[in-house]
Amino acid sequence: MHLRQIAPENLTFEQAAEELKNLAKELSALDDAYYREDAPLLDDSAYDALKKRNEEIERLFPELILLNTPSKKVGASAAEGFSKITHKEPMLSLSNIFEESDILDFTDKIKRFLNLEQDIDFVAEPKIDGLSYSVLYEKGQFVKAATRGDGAIGEDITANIKTIPELPLQLKGNNFPDTVEIRGEVYMDKADFFALNKQQETFGKKIFANPRNAAAGSLRQLDPSVTASRKLSLFAYTVGYVDNPTWQTQWELLELFKEWGFPVAPQIRFCRNNDDLLNYYRHMQEIRADLNYDIDGVVYKVNRLDYQKRLGSIARAPRWAIAHKFPPTQAQTRLNNIRIQVGRTGVLTPVADLEPINVGGVMVSHATLHNKDELDRKDIRIGDTVIIQRAGDVIPQVVQVLKEKRPQNSKPFEFPKFCPICGSHVIREEDEAAHYCSGGLICPAQALARLKHFVSKDALDIEGLGKRNMEIFFDLGWIRTPSDIFDLQAKHSDDLIFMEGWGEKSTSNLFDAIAKVQQETALDKFIFALGIRGVGSATARILAEHYATFENLTKQATSLFGKDELLAIDGIGDIMANDIIDFFQEPKNRELLEKLTSQIKILPYENHKRQTALTGKTVVFTGSLQEMTRDEAKSLALAAGAKVSGSVSSKTDFVVLGENAGSKAKNAEKLNISIINEKEFKQMLEII
Repeated sequence: MHLRQIAPENLTFEQAAEELKNLAKELSALDDAYYREDAPLLDDSAYDALKKRNEEIERLFPELILLNTPSKKVGASAAEGFSKITHKEPMLSLSNIFEESDILDFTDKIKRFLNLEQDIDFVAEPKIDGLSYSVLYEKGQFVKAATRGDGAIGEDITANIKTIPELPLQLKGNNFPDTVEIRGEVYMDKADFFALNKQQETFGKKIFANPRNAAAGSLRQLDPSVTASRKLSLFAYTVGYVDNPTWQTQWELLELFKEWGFPVAPQIRFCRNNDDLLNYYRHMQEIRADLNYDIDGVVYKVNRLDYQKRLGSIARAPRWAIAHKFPPTQAQTRLNNIRIQVGRTGVLTPVADLEPINVGGVMVSHATLHNKDELDRKDIRIGDTVIIQRAGDVIPQVVQVLKEKRPQNSKPFEFPKFCPICGSHVIREEDEAAHYCSGGLICPAQALARLKHFVSKDALDIEGLGKRNMEIFFDLGWIRTPSDIFDLQAKHSDDLIFMEGWGEKSTSNLFDAIAKVQQETALDKFIFALGIRGVGSATARILAEHYATFENLTKQATSLFGKDELLAIDGIGDIMANDIIDFFQEPKNRELLEKLTSQIKILPYENHKRQTALTGKTVVFTGSLQEMTRDEAKSLALAAGAKVSGSVSSKTDFVVLGENAGSKAKNAEKLNISIINEKEFKQMLEII
């Protein structure tokens, strides 16, 4: 079976690694074709599907996230033939949601971040399927324009965009900033698109696949006269860099665009709650075909600009805006069987074997059923006729059971109580949907995969212990625990040198690679190598940065206040904290770690963050802050190189005091620890 046909939940560790590499390569080529060549190789829904598949695999296998991951990439680098322009402010892309229920999750996260209970005002607008632009004005005069490019540097389209009649070369009125980057979308009207293609066909030239393709190809011409000969239009929807803005909301900004002479999409609406957002989404779906330009969804933006500023951005997208894409393709088929797959971490995932069906151009024969709760909730049974949906147009899921077509003799599926691989008891932890095999390293489905992870490239990266060799050594019984790797030379050197495919040179190279790891291993790589549930390479770096040494991490994680300290670290929630604590408190793990730390020299973590007065200091927050939420303050402190703790101890350097402070302030006084207010905290965030 091709990897692309396997749902992320059903991928093995090795398959996931290979698929992420495939996706990175494929998405990079697609981005170049889309952004640089204006010749997309896939339609938007299929492209979105690949991006979502990549993000889903990264969520399930965080330890496999690549340095060049597409999830952190914006657009593509500027094409040759164009001059380059550096944006004064980066042009970020938007995160996507696909379900109506995701609206509530999006707005709830914003309210939690801002510590608000009341509804927040939003501006909703159609997601124009065109080419993003950024135009710089100084004292109201048009200066230059660029494409999005990679988000930081775009292509110089100054001469080309000037040919679009709707672009004001001088802003109207006098109520505008001295310097402002105005951003929006260049598009081609559907009628103009059909007329252009007819003309192209007449002269035997390239036929454009869709209006977006035509707009991008027309705007990104080396000869501006070609751009001028084609009918392009544009909308404005936001600003990049701006000095001394006078507006306070997104809605006010849109009104100013009109005053300055910029067109804005007439379908933009003001929304006061989730119902308004949902009604807008449904309305735009209904009128989509009647619009004179293409859209592939809608965009929701927090209206208040001070909220936007506080929310900020993560990776390549802002927290205060999101794109709600229109739904994917569905089809009906028969569910022939339900089987259980055991993953690397022991998770039991039910998988549906389907009568093969074409869904949006792809033959689908398997679909994820997620977990037992999902099976029970939808009452999915063998023999059912089901509706299949390719979530994001790629990941197959069972959306609904057509119970009126159910066979009379059907029975509810019984979830196994014992692992189908090793026979160990199946357990379910409190507040978790997943069921796990309790076999751990004795379960063949888990043991070998965990060992492969331990020596993988982003972990200890031991050359010579690739997938195939680890399988051979595991089958021989030479390596059954990570510690066995470092006994390999002493116990099996003579055997290995005479094995087929090995010799003196290859054997010597393997032992040299193992010795190199023993002599020095980076702390974050060692933490990642341990395969703690939920701890990917990024979280491993966060832990290494916070605790500095492995000894400190082990000591603190098993201490009375270990969980409190973990929860105080930005990016670590309750479930992950429990997983980390459970790992270090498990006696068998402690026994293994004791042996590993005697075999390997683990280097202290070196902090490369910007230097501030808080760098390297431990900070505790107490009471209610006035100008920011506790989450914002923690995030700022960590970004400044500080460690954030949830409790006061002799290791605490500063306690940030807010209103209605509790016992932490008194404890700080007893321990003679510096107590600072919110203003002093903000001053200490500055780079020194």
